[in-house]
Amino acid sequence: MTATDTDTPKLAIHGSRLFTSWLADQKASLAFTTYQAGKLFLIGMKPGGELSVFERTFDRCMGLAAGDGRLWMSSLYQLWRFENFLDPGTVADGHDAMFVPVTGHTTGDADIHDIHIRADGTPLFVVTRFNCIATLSDRGSFSPVWNPPFIDRIAAEDRCHLNGMAVQDDVPRFVTCVGRSNVAEGWRDHRQNGGLLIDVESGETVVEGLSMPHSPRVYDGQLWVLQTGTGEFGRVDIATGQFEPVCFLPGFARGLTFVGDYAVIGLSRPRGSDTFEGLALNERLKREGALAKCAICIVNLKTGDLEHRLDIDGVVQELYDVAVLPGIRRPMALGFRTEQIRFAIRPDVGADILGK
Repeated sequence: MTATDTDTPKLAIHGSRLFTSWLADQKASLAFTTYQAGKLFLIGMKPGGELSVFERTFDRCMGLAAGDGRLWMSSLYQLWRFENFLDPGTVADGHDAMFVPVTGHTTGDADIHDIHIRADGTPLFVVTRFNCIATLSDRGSFSPVWNPPFIDRIAAEDRCHLNGMAVQDDVPRFVTCVGRSNVAEGWRDHRQNGGLLIDVESGETVVEGLSMPHSPRVYDGQLWVLQTGTGEFGRVDIATGQFEPVCFLPGFARGLTFVGDYAVIGLSRPRGSDTFEGLALNERLKREGALAKCAICIVNLKTGDLEHRLDIDGVVQELYDVAVLPGIRRPMALGFRTEQIRFAIRPDVGADILGK
């Protein structure tokens, strides 16, 4: 796949030798966001087994969550809900899922990161600029439900860079932030080793001394996290407060989900800014003789091996979030730049009818 604008670098997306075979084995497809290029990508397989790449444009799309035929995605100033308009077993233009943006909730530029879809279909999400977990509000931009105990008020100051949320039994259990700070953008002074993983219920710090932690997740009875500043994916021993590395990742890791015995992890190339300088990741890459990658990595949880990879080259350099779409072979989505969305209509025939 290549970009059509000749003034921009070409976009190339290609999988490792067995990547499509792995997708087929999992009976799933993938989605990922890139805020740097403003794109939502959907990765599946064509009928002949070739890689299928579908993309739509949304300004600064970041957080992404999938479940029950639904996607939630954050963008520059809105939180979008997509619904799959195709019935099981049906196909449209060779695609077996068509995600349509049916609701856009205006949040303002709140910098929404991780999202979780609750059992009732509503989202919980991390509002990084305001240092809190929140949900939707009927009367405001969002409704805060929790903030770290060292944050004294809800303010648009990105004090600690609260960025990740692990949910268990539909309740937030753990969060990550880059630094313990109660002043505007104070987290920037703690990037190397000031990162925290916090227990939401107690407010206590479970792990400290991390380097830019992201994407905490509870899966298969264990707590997993990306230590982005060191390039490590690992698990956390809650009893001892120790981070146990599983593998090294050749890039700036953000975005983590699971399918079967595998972790699906997004990697970015560090941009030329102060945020990425001075991190152990850069020194490790030099020591290993490797360059940072922009990719989706598939890690075997039993062995720690990086078994498969989807490399992304050209105009896209940074990813944020990844999601697995189980039971879907080749997804697509509608955007707002063509008239296709005008004719995508699906009556909710299961809803109550007045007088019936």
